[in-house]
Amino acid sequence: MTTENNLKPEVSIIGTGRLGTALALALAEQGYSIGALVARRREKARRAAARLDVPSRVLALKELVDRPPFGLLLISTPDDQIPRVTEALAKMDWDKDGSKCIVLHTSGALSSDVLAPLRKTGWSVGSLHPLVSVSEPRAGARLLHGAFWCVEGDKRAVRLARSLVRDLDGKSFSISSENKPLYHAAAVMASGNVTALFDVALELLGQCGLNPKQAQEALMPLLASAVRNLENLNPSQALTGTFARGDVETVKRHLQVLKSNKFALEIYRLLGLRSLDLAASRLDPAVVKQIRRLIG
Repeated sequence: MTTENNLKPEVSIIGTGRLGTALALALAEQGYSIGALVARRREKARRAAARLDVPSRVLALKELVDRPPFGLLLISTPDDQIPRVTEALAKMDWDKDGSKCIVLHTSGALSSDVLAPLRKTGWSVGSLHPLVSVSEPRAGARLLHGAFWCVEGDKRAVRLARSLVRDLDGKSFSISSENKPLYHAAAVMASGNVTALFDVALELLGQCGLNPKQAQEALMPLLASAVRNLENLNPSQALTGTFARGDVETVKRHLQVLKSNKFALEIYRLLGLRSLDLAASRLDPAVVKQIRRLIG
């Protein structure tokens, strides 16, 4: 089903967590009609609907069978719920031509194959995952604009997914279905694991006497400068600090003070080895060998 506004499809969203709500906000701002918001708990879907400036129905999953033909159905539940939702949808007695329906899930780690039960009933299926960190819906809706998106699946589903991304001023790319877990691991490395690493740095500054707020305020400009370097340079060129300089004595001091924190020490050693690989081409081979021996 399409709206009269540039024939954009009506969108219904299953899962009204941070990403599902952010998608509803971002798409509504671009003129998409949000047909229904679906959640296990109606109150959660009502809260999401209250954020929109356009009307939207709040439904339970089983009530979707009474909806008119979908233009697009987005499944934005946690990954482990997607198979259950898919099976429930596939078992519904749809009083319409399923071949006209397109469904996309927003998981980064799962491919469109998890939607196979719906594909068998005539739906076009795919996946659509934004490379942004959504921690709050309204801020997340802004981040979705201009983002990079990974899309894969059936041709019709991918075509619609790419159109949606263009409407959000984003850029899309596709990978093979079997590489979705590897793709998502890369995303976790660049986002969730960076946040965890930042938390380790906060802990170390806490041991120096700074309170959490002071530590975060002190480290944020440093993190931001590293990101700016990566915006303009490749990792080898952007790397700064102890390993980039080949500072053997500083490495020794770091290892000494981190002995009491085995978790931080292990992280320091592993990332130090990678940093050393990045810097090796511009360092004295003897220095590289010495540092590798210290941290390896």
